[in-house]
Amino acid sequence: MRCGDGEVVVTAMLDWEANKRGKTMGMRRGVFLAGLAAVMLGGCVQNGQLSPTSDANWSTRDRQLLANPPYAKASIPQEYQRHIVDYQRHEAPGTIVVDTGSKYLYYVLPKGQAIRYGVTVGEEGQSWSGVARVGNKTEWPSWTPTEGEKQRLGHLPNFVPGGNANPMGARALYLYAGGRDTQYRIHGTNQPEYIGQAISSGCIRLTNEDIIDLYNRAKVGTPVVVLPASVYSMRSADNSMR
Repeated sequence: MRCGDGEVVVTAMLDWEANKRGKTMGMRRGVFLAGLAAVMLGGCVQNGQLSPTSDANWSTRDRQLLANPPYAKASIPQEYQRHIVDYQRHEAPGTIVVDTGSKYLYYVLPKGQAIRYGVTVGEEGQSWSGVARVGNKTEWPSWTPTEGEKQRLGHLPNFVPGGNANPMGARALYLYAGGRDTQYRIHGTNQPEYIGQAISSGCIRLTNEDIIDLYNRAKVGTPVVVLPASVYSMRSADNSMR
């Protein structure tokens, strides 16, 4: 697994795919519509209730690895704990929407609701935005740091096997665009204290408990919309409604 080294990689792949298929105009239209969707996200209402949590769907390995993790148990602020919220946008149920500016991820439910998870997002210069799909899913994924990560973060191993000490955490959803791996992931974490902050190498992190829940809901092929922080924040729009 590699987290991306910047938006340039994804942009280049999307351009390549569009040119290959002779659909450059369609791609430009898609970018425009993605931006328009971001502007319209004021229709999402944040008021909600805490979502019940359960380990009923955990595997035996999950229970073993999360019983005594090698990191301190973090107290997640209530606003970043899992909530069920009203959702008045028009994404189809089963869509994942990431509000980078507010550090939230939404899994859209039927009947105008969504599950909202608190997340860690990419630090400045590392975050990615765009439209993708879940192309692959893995439980307790391994981690292969990129050369860019090694340069920015100092000495890192070439490979880290899956487990509770792995920065990838308990699950990973691999994002694909144009049939190609974007190198960006939605995954767990061994640093839950950073939920609600922007410090990652571009990937979206959830607590291990939340990523297991999302993993069990999202299927391969699930559409994913990641909104740039500079375009819109659902929270700012919602605050004006309260």
